[in-house]
This record gives sequence, structure tokens and C-alpha cells, in this order.
Amino acid sequence: MNSVQDIARLGALKEGQTARVKDILQEGTMRRRLQDIGIIEGTRIKCLQKSFWGDPVAYLIRGAVIALREEDSDQILVETVGLHRGTEGLKS
Repeated sequence: MNSVQDIARLGALKEGQTARVKDILQEGTMRRRLQDIGIIEGTRIKCLQKSFWGDPVAYLIRGAVIALREEDSDQILVETVGLHRGTEGLKS
């Protein structure tokens, strides 16, 4: 069963964690770019892999793997969601 746990910044997710977008704090062109790749309110995002130094991080977003820099991922507020392992529901 899915359960909402708390609100955090996307960059705080650990590998394997899934979250749902609540808000984008970024303004201007970068906000639009994030929206263009599917990061809008309600979208589920899974943290796939952090680089050795922690930046950038690979996320599964609407079926595509996208790497985001920490300065960008920290501008995205998410609700962490308890889901079973796998990618079910990630294309919402």
C-alpha cells in the first residue's frame, strides 16, 4: 500500500526511493526546462543512481532517465512515497 511520508527536496532522496513532485521553486528558463522534461506537480520520480561525488544524480522521470545537478534538484519539492520495488506507477 502506498503511503505519503514527508516533504523534502528531490536532492535528498536516496537511491531507490520514489517521490511525487509537489512544487518547483526554480524560476524562469530553468523552471520551464524542468517542466518540459516532465517535472510537474504529481509526477513520480525515482532516484536511480548518485554519481561517486553525489552530483549529478540519475532519476527515472516518466519512463526516461534524466541526470540533474544538485543545484537544480534542490529546487524541486517532493513528497516521499513508500512503494514496492520496481517502476510501477512511474509514468504518471
